Amino acid sequence: MPSPVSADRPAAQPPGRGSVEALITQARRLKGDVNAVRRDTRSDGADPEERWQRALYDLALHQLDDLDAHLAQLRDGPPPAPAEPAAPPAGRPAPAAAPSGSLLCRVGSAEWNLLTDEATWSGELYQILGLDPARPALTLDELPSLVLDEDRPKLTAMVTDCLVDAKPIDGEFRVVRPDGSVRTVHMMGEPVLGADGGTTSMWAVLRDVSELRRSQRTVHETRDSLHRHRRQEQTEHRIAAELQEAVLPPWRGSLRLPRQGPGTLDLAAHRLPAATATLLGGDWYDALELTDGRTLLSVGDLTGQGVAVASGMATLLGAVRGMAMAGTEPGQLLTLLNQLLDTTVQPALGSAVCCRYQPETRTLVWAQAGHPAPLLYRDGTGRVLNTPDGVLLGASSGAVYGQSVVTLRPGDLLLLHTDGLMSGHSRTAAVDRLLGLAPRFGAARAAQDCVRTVVEEFGGAGREDDACVLVARVTT
Repeated sequence: MPSPVSADRPAAQPPGRGSVEALITQARRLKGDVNAVRRDTRSDGADPEERWQRALYDLALHQLDDLDAHLAQLRDGPPPAPAEPAAPPAGRPAPAAAPSGSLLCRVGSAEWNLLTDEATWSGELYQILGLDPARPALTLDELPSLVLDEDRPKLTAMVTDCLVDAKPIDGEFRVVRPDGSVRTVHMMGEPVLGADGGTTSMWAVLRDVSELRRSQRTVHETRDSLHRHRRQEQTEHRIAAELQEAVLPPWRGSLRLPRQGPGTLDLAAHRLPAATATLLGGDWYDALELTDGRTLLSVGDLTGQGVAVASGMATLLGAVRGMAMAGTEPGQLLTLLNQLLDTTVQPALGSAVCCRYQPETRTLVWAQAGHPAPLLYRDGTGRVLNTPDGVLLGASSGAVYGQSVVTLRPGDLLLLHTDGLMSGHSRTAAVDRLLGLAPRFGAARAAQDCVRTVVEEFGGAGREDDACVLVARVTT
């Protein structure tokens, strides 16, 4: 790129060609590595963090493209002055300029002679601005005619400071090309001083940074989108946690129901959170003493995550409690619950187990809706209770749910859990692990100790989903 040098300024020595070639090789190798990693990132726009990463890779590639082009120009030296184009034959249009998107067309140079009011532009500058190189270069007074109205004061201030106060130019402005496209141009320049110390001319290097700025805007926008997405997730997580905390039973530790009478159940429960800090699911557990002295035990799970699911879980749990207090049998309760879920505005699926315990006879009547069956531990061994018919809640309109009856004995232990307890394991393997805890349950003094044992076995760092576990032990 030609650039005038004042008489007082020594000419810079060109760098060794070998060192520039080495830099070009390193830049291109790095560009290949970045591009390889970029291809491995997803481009479907599903995850804000992935969009942000891809935008950063695009920005890095644009900057490496510019570096490659600049090093190539440094290696090849100043381009020859553009030849005066021959006039086209009459009636034939002038040949089109080289496309401005090519790398070597991104940087041009100019000199404005203040003594003669002449302007000299490189061919690259014509291409950046989209102008016909056959036309005379624009003077400093004419240059603002290409600039967007809101950017003209900025250009005027930079040129004035350079010519009057001998300040270097370093700034950007936007130009409108004849085809209507807008380009962002970065301008760096200096005044050229005469022997008397006055400014005789001004030279500048102008660089088309439109694609670079577009990539930077994309990075900023996707970063902001990622931050908003994360703040929204944090807010939803907090609201869902507060809602879940408000709905789940208020008791912590152990509970004995009914509070009076024979056949008391020693109860304990726990919610196991997922290992990752994602949105909460719709798992619940409940133990409720009914008006006739019986006890309701239930666990369930509404599919999905977030505030909407936590709200739906609260609705289902409230319906379970209300119908149970009204004396509805477990099978009919799930039938009505299925109808309730079927009429919701947003379709959803859920699973549940509902048990009604009669303390006088130690009779357990239970029903399930697509849910893992309760496990019964007796005399040091465990087994899965025979499962009555029942499909997922919300899966089929008009579904009917069967019931099973089990007579319990003093010392029996009943374990109810949601499906999330088995995350990361096959159902068969998880059930075998739970049944294998029978000796430890037999040695436990209280239901709370049994819950701690389950948490030790299934509450590790690799949990993929929320889960609830409820233990009921017949004490008398």
